[in-house]
Amino acid sequence: MIAMNRFTFKGLLAGIVLACAFGQGASAAEISGIKLDDTVKVAGKELKLNGYGMRQKFVVKVYVTSLYLPEKSKSFPEIMKMDGPRRVTIVMMRDLSSDDFGDAFMNGLNNNLNNEEKSKIVSQISKFGEMFGLLQGLKKGDVLHLDWIPGTGTQCEFNGKKIGEVVPDLLFYNAILRIWMGERPVDSSLKTALLSGK
Repeated sequence: MIAMNRFTFKGLLAGIVLACAFGQGASAAEISGIKLDDTVKVAGKELKLNGYGMRQKFVVKVYVTSLYLPEKSKSFPEIMKMDGPRRVTIVMMRDLSSDDFGDAFMNGLNNNLNNEEKSKIVSQISKFGEMFGLLQGLKKGDVLHLDWIPGTGTQCEFNGKKIGEVVPDLLFYNAILRIWMGERPVDSSLKTALLSGK
């Protein structure tokens, strides 16, 4: 009787573990109530969710970031060389002024680019900076897509509407990616999450 109870208990534990694992898989594309698509279409091509995570400043949740690629990868150098479109999606978790968001963007670039690298894309950085001027501010729940479209350039979309000018150079888009996945990312745990390949 005791042996049977142990067997039943072990079976019950195994069932719970499997159920938990299944539950985690089913809710893998959700964080802090923000649901993320497993795939998206950019320039007619289906992209896969490579990774996602929360940008936190101290204990404050700032935004959720997700990375979509033609094929999943855990290697940032490989990601920068990929053919085809790519997407970074930002979902705001708190209100933020356009100046604060723009400053954070510039700090991220400055921390990951040297002067020579910045000089190659300075005009494009300026154009992108003008885009932040078009925003009255970012509110909790706002969605910003940063898309790389081969043959076109970097296209931004804010709450479903295209904003700013298209920025043509791939160097610029890869510079944006370095804000989150470069040698000095804005948040090292977020970098790990984006490159998780899960």
